[in-house]
Amino acid sequence: MRKYQKENVYEAFNKRLDYICNYFDHLIVSFSGGKDSGLMLELVHRYYEENKLADKEIVVSVYYLDYEGNYQETKDYIERSMGKYPDFDYYHICMPVSASCGISMSQSTWLPWDPEHPELWLNSVPEGAIHLENHNFPFFEIGMSDYDFQSKFCQWLHQEKKAERTAVLVGIRAQESLNRFNAVTRDETFSRFGTTNYSHRIFHNVFNFYPMYDWLFEDVWVANAKFGFDYNHLYDLYDLYFQAGVPFKSMRVANPFHQCGVSSLKLYQALEPETWGKLIGRVNGANFAAIYGGTIALGYRGVSLPKGHTWETYVDFLLKTLPEDIREVYLKKFQSSLTYWTKNGGALPQKVVSELEETNLQFENLGTPKNNRNYKQEYELVRFKKYPDDVPIKNFRLVPSYKRMCITILKNDTSCQYMGFGQTKDELQKKKEAMKKWESFS
Repeated sequence: MRKYQKENVYEAFNKRLDYICNYFDHLIVSFSGGKDSGLMLELVHRYYEENKLADKEIVVSVYYLDYEGNYQETKDYIERSMGKYPDFDYYHICMPVSASCGISMSQSTWLPWDPEHPELWLNSVPEGAIHLENHNFPFFEIGMSDYDFQSKFCQWLHQEKKAERTAVLVGIRAQESLNRFNAVTRDETFSRFGTTNYSHRIFHNVFNFYPMYDWLFEDVWVANAKFGFDYNHLYDLYDLYFQAGVPFKSMRVANPFHQCGVSSLKLYQALEPETWGKLIGRVNGANFAAIYGGTIALGYRGVSLPKGHTWETYVDFLLKTLPEDIREVYLKKFQSSLTYWTKNGGALPQKVVSELEETNLQFENLGTPKNNRNYKQEYELVRFKKYPDDVPIKNFRLVPSYKRMCITILKNDTSCQYMGFGQTKDELQKKKEAMKKWESFS
């Protein structure tokens, strides 16, 4: 439940930094070049000067993980920002880390700054950046995931600075997605710093903090205008697209091939045709995603069933269109889901079970789950007599079905996150093998 306070979000932000700086002697600003992390940088600097953090020997570091491809306005903004405030330490990082790819049917990740194919790079390595030939990261392995890299980088920097405690300031806002809302409203406390709900432990004495979590989209721009902060002027171009119907959530500054940005990939084609020309040669499927991203073709906006098919037969049809190795990835996970829900049974919230009881689906209610998990609400164990073709209920995404399998394939979601899967041991092993292949470059 949202609770409104008497203070505004700027005052609340400063109070959170008061709290953080009482316990932490090293701050890391996670900078992406977007509106939220850019505002974070400006607010932290303003707080740093007003509260004389230098006199308190509190060190501030700023890092930017460069994904090789970006709009020119974003590159210009990053160049203005990295090194802007001399009191801060800066790390512009151009390393070959594995990044999420939501546009290709043949690869679930891509490798920015691939050392074997520099001719395909979307940009050259900026002057002064940290790259494969000059880095000093003992933890680094080519092909490690970008999230794993960022976590280990913060741990490494914590040790390099000989800090007692390090706070990594991340500019996520609860308004942007349900996952981000859950990140700052969860009940569990074992991974927090104390009882601070907008924190998350990533290493001993290293914590992520989200001090802007309650800011709204409008608040970001009010702050920029009120204080005269610099920002990424790509958003000035985006404003023209907002007037033409492009929603705020599509105005992304991130890894250009990330699945969350598929529906807005086409904006590159309109805003920067030259950059777009490089993008379509970088990862297989970029042009298709630009044309069909955000449509039924890629599993968005109400996928409909082709005439003469059930969702089960449509799954079989889609699987036959895939390369064999990709098809096997899906088949293995789909079979796991089939076995789990028809043999063992899975836990569902009671309200979802009540919805299922109003349908014609046949299932057994096995009662309360017998495990050690601490559920936030009442759950019941359900086992289906036959794997559902479709689930005509409001919370259909919580329940397995062949329709969800179809959407997963159409989204090029080889990790099957849409179906609730995480990485398997086999996938982790393949990642290790890929890293080993690149050891000679490290």
